[in-house]
Amino acid sequence: MKYTQYFLYTRQRPDRACIKDEWIAFTIKNPLHIEKQSDGRIRKWAKIEAEEKYLRVILLEDEETVHNAFFDRNFKDE
Repeated sequence: MKYTQYFLYTRQRPDRACIKDEWIAFTIKNPLHIEKQSDGRIRKWAKIEAEEKYLRVILLEDEETVHNAFFDRNFKDE
């Protein structure tokens, strides 16, 4: 996977350090929901069963570079 410098920086935060690469890859390949932002970035969500939370991954327009990843407390599975 490719990452932005922003992602590498924010990943050092205690609330983000626990997010595993395998969970990010899972979310990219198996999203429950996808949204395209007005700036071209793509949001993808998946439930991470081990954490019982929904992970939101934001990709750049190339659909492979991870810009952000975090557990989204507000996401509701449809």
